[in-house]
Amino acid sequence: MAGLRADLSDAGYTVEGVEEILGPVAAAALHRGHTGPAMRATASGEGCAPLIRLWALGRPVDDDTLDAALPRTGAAGLRAMGLLGADGSAGCDLRPYGDETHTWWVASDHGETVTHGPLPVDHVLGVGGASTTLSSWTPRPQVERALDLGTGCGVQALHLSTHVGSVTATDISDRALAYAAFNAALNGMDLDLRAGSLFEPVVGEQFDLIVSNPPFVITPRAEGVPQYTYRDGGARGDGIVAGLVRSVGDYLTPGGIAHFLGNWESRAGEDWRDRVGGWLEGTGLDAWVIQRDQQDPAEYAETWVRDGGHLPGSPEFEALHDAWLDDFAARGVATIGLGVVTLHKPATPRDPWRDLVESPGPVATPMGPSVLSGVWARNWLAERSPDELLDIAWEVADDVTEERVGRPGAPDPAVIQLRQGGGLRRTVRLDTLGAALVGVCDGELTARQALQAIAGLLDADPDAVLRQGVDLVTELVTAGMLWQGAGTDSGRTASQRHIQR
Repeated sequence: MAGLRADLSDAGYTVEGVEEILGPVAAAALHRGHTGPAMRATASGEGCAPLIRLWALGRPVDDDTLDAALPRTGAAGLRAMGLLGADGSAGCDLRPYGDETHTWWVASDHGETVTHGPLPVDHVLGVGGASTTLSSWTPRPQVERALDLGTGCGVQALHLSTHVGSVTATDISDRALAYAAFNAALNGMDLDLRAGSLFEPVVGEQFDLIVSNPPFVITPRAEGVPQYTYRDGGARGDGIVAGLVRSVGDYLTPGGIAHFLGNWESRAGEDWRDRVGGWLEGTGLDAWVIQRDQQDPAEYAETWVRDGGHLPGSPEFEALHDAWLDDFAARGVATIGLGVVTLHKPATPRDPWRDLVESPGPVATPMGPSVLSGVWARNWLAERSPDELLDIAWEVADDVTEERVGRPGAPDPAVIQLRQGGGLRRTVRLDTLGAALVGVCDGELTARQALQAIAGLLDADPDAVLRQGVDLVTELVTAGMLWQGAGTDSGRTASQRHIQR
């Protein structure tokens, strides 16, 4: 494994090396499932081009070429590892992957771009859209124990290994665990791999961080509908995600965080917040749930029928699409929400905070630091009284700008709003009082001092101004748009201090 790892690195089979060979046009086409431009880009055989052809494109490569490209391993070594067939074709998909500071290699089963047909139900997915979304959004505190629930080929576990002392990874699929074991060895990391469904392999244990790309896809329980292990948890409707929300708190240490993707159904006239909020009742967990997208039943069905390798217009596609629509209609489902769930177990007894919001637009990349900061900010606020908020000298965050819009020649703006450059890139509209308060949030005056002065200038009721100010400060701290000023005894907010550590 060490020799193969060195060979791949020396051959330039890295994210940057592949991008250099393919270029933006071929890379984008390959992402869409079109291999032609990538075949043209790799025709020269230079650099890591033969490895791209072998593993990413699924094309045979002769032994002499592989011996030259991977001198420590050679074609014989690849065959011994199951990475190369007797005819020179790839035994699996093997691609470079990484984050801002790390390079890894991830083995998985070939997708339909290579297989040219529907996927087998025991298919082991590689690095896909859901896994990259989850890795980007995951908060990454330095903790002792983490659980990757439903690890698949181990993508999330690779990320966890960079900031966690011990990583446990579970999956119901032995095939997926075999890939995860291979990827851990190839990348020189240790994983505690366990077989079983959801929390079964870790009953009685607790973790500081639980991350999951669960089998959240809502699939009909009907004859003839494939049940893909990597995406289908076997429950009816959105039962997998509901069960995860209700049970994950038992496996979190006090102060621990759970973070996962999910889909949820809404009936006609039902607000998704009511449905997801109902799952949270009785858990005692803090919750920040962000709905990123919403699809109608037909669109959702098309997405996942195509994901299985079935092409629109084929009899198989239409039959499966109808099965999905029948399933949704039987439960009166009008829309399906897609989003990110972050749960926090309070370290001390208190009422949990809940924040269920919609944010479909562009966000910061990666989002993980903002998610972690947001959890700690909400936790900090939940443990503070209004008077404590008023006695802090707040400071506007560095990525926040103010926007004023008005009619030409008008003495005053018609709209004043704050825009956040990072995080969820929120926009908060301000009235005259709010604009005045934010305008003096430079870390010098406390909120109480500023609001009392503003009340005098506006000839307004001081108590009413203080109440309105508390509401605004709470909203802006929650959004990450206000920090504690450096002149305050306690320094910046708990979230900011946590990030700095």
